[in-house]
Amino acid sequence: MSPIRPPELGELELLVSLAVLKLGSDAYSLAIADEIEATTARKVSRPAVLITLQRLEDKGLLTSWYSDPTPVRGGKAKRIFAAKPLGKAAVKQALERIQAMSRGLASMLEAK
Repeated sequence: MSPIRPPELGELELLVSLAVLKLGSDAYSLAIADEIEATTARKVSRPAVLITLQRLEDKGLLTSWYSDPTPVRGGKAKRIFAAKPLGKAAVKQALERIQAMSRGLASMLEAK
């Protein structure tokens, strides 16, 4: 029996997955959107992040749970996300493919 191949990730799926990995136990939707914007200067809406998180969870790449309620949020709990092993494998695969495709292009991409 061959190991399960990780699914392909779209661009936003990859960015959201990377933010989840970077944020660790602070990976909730608003923090994920903020991390993507701060790191990439790409504006991403909270609904787009929520939809992407749900899609990644449906694919078996992420898991989620609710934190304890916090006074800062008016007693509301946060939904925290974490990457499953298959999710980490999907990110690794996507990054390896990007690196392979971009090998040797640095000089071509320099502004002249």
